[in-house]
Amino acid sequence: MSGTERARKTADGLEHVTGFGNEHSSEAVRGALPVGRNSPQRAPLGLYAEQLSGSAFTEPRAHNRRSWLYRVRPSAAHPPFTRTDNGALRGAPFTESVPDPNRLRWNPLPEPAPGTDFLAGLWTLGGNGDAAQRAGMAVHLYHANSPMTDRVFSDSDGELLIVPEHGGLLIVTEFGLLAARPGHVALIPRGVRFRVELLDETARGYVCENYGRPFVLPDLGPIGANGLANARDFLAPVAAYEDIERPTEVVNKFCGNLWTATYDHSPLDVVAWHGNHLPYVYDLRRFNVIGTISYDHPDPSIFTVLTSPSDTPGLAGVDFVVFAPRWLVGENTFRPPYFHRNVMSEYMGLIEGAYDAKAEGFVPGGGSLHNMMSAHGPDRETFERASAAELRPQRIDDGLAFMFETRWPVTATAQAATAGHLQTGYDDVWQGLERHFTPSSGAAPTDRP
Repeated sequence: MSGTERARKTADGLEHVTGFGNEHSSEAVRGALPVGRNSPQRAPLGLYAEQLSGSAFTEPRAHNRRSWLYRVRPSAAHPPFTRTDNGALRGAPFTESVPDPNRLRWNPLPEPAPGTDFLAGLWTLGGNGDAAQRAGMAVHLYHANSPMTDRVFSDSDGELLIVPEHGGLLIVTEFGLLAARPGHVALIPRGVRFRVELLDETARGYVCENYGRPFVLPDLGPIGANGLANARDFLAPVAAYEDIERPTEVVNKFCGNLWTATYDHSPLDVVAWHGNHLPYVYDLRRFNVIGTISYDHPDPSIFTVLTSPSDTPGLAGVDFVVFAPRWLVGENTFRPPYFHRNVMSEYMGLIEGAYDAKAEGFVPGGGSLHNMMSAHGPDRETFERASAAELRPQRIDDGLAFMFETRWPVTATAQAATAGHLQTGYDDVWQGLERHFTPSSGAAPTDRP
């Protein structure tokens, strides 16, 4: 049985606990979790008790993230880390380029070199903020054709939202195992160690690295108690551990750079855990879309799956938005996304099918960047077709697109600004939008010098 076949068999048999932000507990061996306390004098089964804090101790209870881990060896038992090559991975602040007001669009990443695993296949498109100040975000792409073998990754700079576009992933974490296939997203919290195996021969997708406050479900306000992403549809792993005594490389991303150390054992040795600082997987097709049943196109904020709040209420460090299958029924309404200039900056990707605002050029695995106040909207072909369409109820089910929206401009990396898969002539999609203005007989144009 090949490694891919073994990974598929493992993924098909996974169990989960459900609920986003819940206080969960799990043990791979009965009796591994202490009862009534977190750190007894002697932890059960000869394990070590260790707390993993994803927030400051004194943050409000509703915002506090932490988990207690009961492991074969404590995380402190490791040799020194040394700097290693960053490859195509970059971190904030992004200073090698200047923010670009132009609209940019990329084709998918080219095929990776043989033997490229998930970590080696990370390629940074751009970002904003400062990882050391825990503010901002980064957009990465990945392509891989090999599993991470005897290699583990953790990100001290932020949490990772992984969006597979082609090929499934088996994500082996300290907390247990998750499977993420195209149409799913996986959320790996800050500092959690994990390894990625492949469920298919090759894999490709997107990653949002969130340096700021952890992602939460957005408030629903007038929507009420239900809708958008339901907490119970988020799946967390059950405890599973590796008791492996052989050299394992542990790579840590710290303040934008990669550091490496070789342990004499696998650090994925957590036998039991409890807490709320957890990895998740979520099926985007379970998103409960809210939309108009009268007229006009609501703002795309109604498609928010997860949000990272900032110090300004309603202004997100980063939002994750999905354009999931839905019905369009607006009367006397231009139904594709409207023409727009936005104080927020938008990176959009496509998981499958077509996006209803772009007839051509925007393909699965590719992406577009519209920085703040850059004008964008439907291309000419989409505008003409939608303006003349018969307005029957319309089902949109042949595409799955998403957006990383952020409060600050996204600075493209030098490698992204000069990439061979950067599309030239992206502005041309709006050329040919003809003048249709016909002043009424009683109105006269304003004469200006």
